[in-house]
Amino acid sequence: MNSKYNQLFQPFTFKNGITIKNRVVMAPMTTWASNDDLTTSDEEVSYYRKRVSGVGLVITGCTQVTPNGQGFTNEFAAYDDSFIPSLRKLAEAAKSGGAPALLQIFHAGNKALPDLDIVSASAMKTEATAFAPSVEARELSHEGILSIIHAFGETTRRAIEAGFDGIEIHGAHGFLVQNFWSPMTNQRTDEWGGTLENRLRFPSVLIEEIKSVIKKHAQKPFILGFRISPEESREGGLRMKDTYELIERLVQLDIDYIHASLDDLSSKPIDSEVDKSRLELILDKVNGRVPVMAAGSVKTPDDALKALEKGLPLMAIGHALVMDPEWVQKTENDREADIDMELKVSKLSQLELPVKLWNVIQAMPGWFTINKEDKHSNY
Repeated sequence: MNSKYNQLFQPFTFKNGITIKNRVVMAPMTTWASNDDLTTSDEEVSYYRKRVSGVGLVITGCTQVTPNGQGFTNEFAAYDDSFIPSLRKLAEAAKSGGAPALLQIFHAGNKALPDLDIVSASAMKTEATAFAPSVEARELSHEGILSIIHAFGETTRRAIEAGFDGIEIHGAHGFLVQNFWSPMTNQRTDEWGGTLENRLRFPSVLIEEIKSVIKKHAQKPFILGFRISPEESREGGLRMKDTYELIERLVQLDIDYIHASLDDLSSKPIDSEVDKSRLELILDKVNGRVPVMAAGSVKTPDDALKALEKGLPLMAIGHALVMDPEWVQKTENDREADIDMELKVSKLSQLELPVKLWNVIQAMPGWFTINKEDKHSNY
């Protein structure tokens, strides 16, 4: 191994004692690959088994905690005990490379599939996306909020029973947790909205519920992480000053790590004159009190190394592992020059991409660069 990458391959130990072999994490990514009954498919199993051997930690794509929390078609489900065998099948695949595996859990909120009962912190018309048209979201009642918080706890219990080593709360990307935290989507005037403290209530109570479930049901150390989007581009949305407050609360709640989801690790904050990236500002605010993980357009080992040298403990990579499942092994074995930086259609069968994921990739220009020599595929 090129000695300059030594830092990437140092082990890391979480405060609960779980040790991972290196600092590279398989980022959570939706694969659109479940069976039609929302159970884990053989395609999804193959996709994970192909990619988990080199990384230190695996985080699965998101799974919904209630039937109306589904954000993507063919998204594997975890909202009922009947899905535990399916989750166990996924856990075994995710852990097949020897790394611990976490189940990412969420409720899509106002980004749920449009034919579902769309709920959010407040009643408002949703923004159209590449996956769904604009629809009217219904404001959750107090009882509805408590029911969903309980559902997050129940899904955590299922993750424990299925053999996962932890869960990650998806509090990013404009899904339900962020709907409550964001001043743009939370227009409530009760205890769940309005003031900063009230907007913090949903993620705070949610974490306490999940910690209670872990204490009751986990027989060994179990990781609890929280993923954030530090800012929202629209007027009135989250800004770094809001995220600082959330970080303080997450530190107080003693979670195991904070996962910053960034469009790019070097992206700068909105409306700021500070010449620092969002990641640098997050690291400054956390100040070593809790481990930070980040994802954001990391393609090369040098990209990852640059972030670690700035004090980032854990580096999550997603697209790069889709394009080259041996990204970590090639880096570790002094073969970084052989890493595929483009999705090569001629290698599709080797990549073991689920067919529906490949269809989504083709429908989203710019998500990957397709090798120009490979213009067509019968995959």
